[in-house]
Amino acid sequence: MEPLKLKVSYAPFVRSKDSIESVMYNVAAALLPATLVSVYFFGWRTLLVTAVAIVSSICFEWAIDKIRKKPSEYLDGSALVTGQLLALNVPSGLPLWMIIMGAFVAIVVAKHLFGGLGFNIFNPALVARVFLLISFPAAMTEWQVPFSVDMQTAASPLGILKTDGLQALADFNMLDAFYGIRPGSLGETSILALLPGAGWLLYKKYITWHIPVTFIGATMLFTGIFHLLDPLSYASPLFHLLTGGLVLGAFFMATDMVTSPLSLRGQIIFGIGCGVLTAIIRLWGGYPEGVSFAILIMNALVPLLDRWDVSEIKAKKQQSVKAV
Repeated sequence: MEPLKLKVSYAPFVRSKDSIESVMYNVAAALLPATLVSVYFFGWRTLLVTAVAIVSSICFEWAIDKIRKKPSEYLDGSALVTGQLLALNVPSGLPLWMIIMGAFVAIVVAKHLFGGLGFNIFNPALVARVFLLISFPAAMTEWQVPFSVDMQTAASPLGILKTDGLQALADFNMLDAFYGIRPGSLGETSILALLPGAGWLLYKKYITWHIPVTFIGATMLFTGIFHLLDPLSYASPLFHLLTGGLVLGAFFMATDMVTSPLSLRGQIIFGIGCGVLTAIIRLWGGYPEGVSFAILIMNALVPLLDRWDVSEIKAKKQQSVKAV
C-alpha cells in the first residue's frame, strides 16, 4: 500500500464555484447596511472615514503589488473589505491620517508581510484596529454620541461599566442599544443593521453558523454565570450581547476564511475560545472590550487546530489501511 500523500496548499481551502472577487464583493455588500446606518447615527463624516479607509487600503494594495512585482490584485475586493471593516471598527471622529496609518498596517504589515491574501495568519483589519487602539488610545475611545450635531463624545456602555460600575448604567436602554442609539465604533452600535448582512453571508454559505453561534454563546454563558453569582457587580449577558463589537466580530471577522479553522470541530473550538477570551477581558481585563484581542489570539491557534485535524485524519486512514 502506498503511503498517504497529502496535498499542501495555502488558505482559504474552500471548494466553491464563486471566485475571490464574487465572495469579497458579496461581503462588502453585506457590510453596506451597517455603513449606511452609521451615517444616519453619526453624520456625513462617516462617509469620509469609510472612503479614506477603503481608498487608502486599495492604494497600499496596488503599491505593494508593484513593489513585489506581482499581478495587481487591488480590485479583487479583499482590500475593499479590509478598508470597510477598518472603518467600521473606529470612531467617527478619528483623524484621517490615523485611518491611513491603520490601512498601511492592515495591508502592508498584517497581510503582505505574511505573503498576501491566503498567507496571512491574522485578520488584517483587526491588527490595524488593535495597533491604533494601543498607539492612540485617547483618539480611539472618543465615541460620538448619535445624532450629535457638534460631534459631542461620551464613553461607551462597556467603558462606563469598566470605570464606573454597573450602577452607572441603571438607565441603560437595551432596545436603544439594539437599534444602535449608543456611542461606539461605526459598525458595532446597530445590531439591527448587522443582522441582514449576517443573514446574507449565511444564505450564500460564505460562512456557517458554527463560529458566530459558539462565539456569542460562549460570551453570554460565561458572563451570565457571573451575573447570576453577583447581579449587582456583573452585567447581564444580554447587555454584553448588545454592547461592544460582539456581533460585528462574530459574523464578519472571526469567520474570515483565511484566518479561521477548516473543520467544524476546529471552528467550534475557535468560537468558544473567542467567546471565553472576550468575556475574560471584558470582566477583568484592562480594556473594556475584548473582541479584537480574542479573535487575534485565536487566529494564532488556527494552524494548530488545522494540524490537529489533519493528523487525526491521517492516523485514522493509517488505521484503516492496517485493518485491511
